[in-house]
Amino acid sequence: MNIGILNAGGDCPGLNAVIEGAVSAATARGWVVYGFYDGFEGLLSTPEDERWRILTPANCLNIRSQGGTILGTVNKGNFTVKSGVDGRMQIAQSVLDRSRETVERLALSALIVVGGDGSQTIGLELQQIGLPIVGVPKTIDNDLGSTDYTFGFWTAVSVVSSALDRLRTTAVSHQRMMIVEVMGRHAGWIALYGGIAGGADVILIPEIEFKLEEIVRKVELLKALGQREILLVVSEGAKIGGKLLTLDEETKGEVRLGGIASFLSTKLETITGIETRYCVLGHVQRGGSPIPFDRILGVRCGAKAIDLIDEGKFGETVALLRNEIISMPIADAVRSLHLVDGNSQLVEAAKEIGISFGDE
Repeated sequence: MNIGILNAGGDCPGLNAVIEGAVSAATARGWVVYGFYDGFEGLLSTPEDERWRILTPANCLNIRSQGGTILGTVNKGNFTVKSGVDGRMQIAQSVLDRSRETVERLALSALIVVGGDGSQTIGLELQQIGLPIVGVPKTIDNDLGSTDYTFGFWTAVSVVSSALDRLRTTAVSHQRMMIVEVMGRHAGWIALYGGIAGGADVILIPEIEFKLEEIVRKVELLKALGQREILLVVSEGAKIGGKLLTLDEETKGEVRLGGIASFLSTKLETITGIETRYCVLGHVQRGGSPIPFDRILGVRCGAKAIDLIDEGKFGETVALLRNEIISMPIADAVRSLHLVDGNSQLVEAAKEIGISFGDE
């Protein structure tokens, strides 16, 4: 059997682990694995410009420890989907035709799509050209409702925690307030876990509406108690007065978020008189070597994807549920977001140890 694998959308730690797990499991079955370069764009290969490579255990040996992806990835290009007249997301017919030619030339029997909800939706569209799809969910935001955790998330959390450890020392030295902006468009998981681990005083997330005056009250209380440093963590998707702060750019039809840390820095310094600095971690959260948890999870997801192909369970995606790798229909997996419950035990525990969410 000949199968393909590609990464689509943003990169994150653990992608190479998925590739290594899938290649090892497929080769053990005697299958040939084609790795497509730069996401779905690799499917537009021609005999004169092949955009793939054959992957083997030898050329994928221990890539699980490497960040990024050896295949590359894109979040723009010819496979941008648009809404059709029937409400479905559609890809241009010419793109589907070129992809079909590649599938037939390489005699592919299945394709593993490693990506987020948008990439999985594109994968489902490709099934209409006769290419069975198996999905592997990928997002450092950990916001897919189908899985307990996505690989790359815990590495991002460790980056945030480490950044807070470093910022604390300089904040103590200068008696400053430090504001750290982290990723999280819809879900505040990175800010929540990273903030708790790094000892943040205030955590602001999209799911919990906050008031500026409550943050000021918390900051002034800590100062009155003699604390020299104040640390705030804020998700890029946290709202000010019900509105998002954005950059003047669009990616995949979505406005790029950013600027809330800068906004809060100016406001809080003006109100409290405390010297304030802000830091936007941005893509630092995506880069670098994955931590052991994400390496293991990635390898398990890759191997499970091969199991699904072997069992003929196409149109399904792998998922982590109570530490077991299971599968479910892709359509179900991308239907809901995994959001922070503002009344959860984790949030309540954070409040009990003195962390403010700006809501009370």
